[in-house]
Amino acid sequence: MSLTHAAELALPTTAAPGLRAKLGAFLELTKPGIVRMVLITGGAGFFMGSNGFLRFAPLLWTLFGMGLAAAGACALNEVVERKWDARMRRTASRPLPDGRLGVGEALGYALGLSIAGVAVLAWQVNLRSAALVAATVISYIAAYTPLKRVHWTATLVGAVPGALPILAGWVAAGGRLDGRGLALFGIMFAWQMPHFFALAWMYRDDYRRGGFRMISERDGTGHRTARQIVVWSLTLVAISTLPSVTGISGVAYAVTALLLGAAFLAQALALLRAPSDARALRVFLASVTYLPVLLLAMVLEKLVA
Repeated sequence: MSLTHAAELALPTTAAPGLRAKLGAFLELTKPGIVRMVLITGGAGFFMGSNGFLRFAPLLWTLFGMGLAAAGACALNEVVERKWDARMRRTASRPLPDGRLGVGEALGYALGLSIAGVAVLAWQVNLRSAALVAATVISYIAAYTPLKRVHWTATLVGAVPGALPILAGWVAAGGRLDGRGLALFGIMFAWQMPHFFALAWMYRDDYRRGGFRMISERDGTGHRTARQIVVWSLTLVAISTLPSVTGISGVAYAVTALLLGAAFLAQALALLRAPSDARALRVFLASVTYLPVLLLAMVLEKLVA
């Protein structure tokens, strides 16, 4: 054996990722945190849309189909944004930018999940819920994702696919596309604005590196972002009372919604008085606490009614 061959054998080699690592990369590609939120909101919508006895089999099929489609949409988003994700510290370690997955396999996986999710809903639930979930995937990928690099108002566009799952859950249970279902949609739409604006401020430098046009891009003091957070927090407080106005919830829920809204608004006003990353983080954390508690209050009141 020559010295050259011996040296080559002695060099460390990079082994192909094992099955567990590969599966972990595929799971990470689907953004499980977002999928979990979709399942929570879709499940709440299904429960509120149910008349009388809750049907568990349709609920499980609804959550299964929505979960698949949401996972597929998130994975498609990462495929489309892989080049920009590579520029950002927060996303550079995702499976595509760091090379753990190839574009082809990620795209096939994402499309398969999305199509399977919509098909499950059409087959086992109803066509209306399937259509709404298909609209969620399409608007998320075809509208919101490219607009993020054009103008900060893309956040408004992105709030539509973010709010559709609760409406899809509502119609999956048999609810009509009326004011009651739209009230649930409105809550989810309004909630996303302060939630994502707070995130945009905290990661403003990272988003700028990635080429994403967020509201915080030209907001040196943070007051512009904070003003929008306050406006949308006030809007959320008003819209959150609509389930009681439309008759799907009662007084107890309305009181809870107003108290939660007041606490959330207090965090938004504190940010407006003195914008900072720490106060933006408090708004963000308040938002991720606010929504599950609000939905729980809505569900509990229906349970005891």
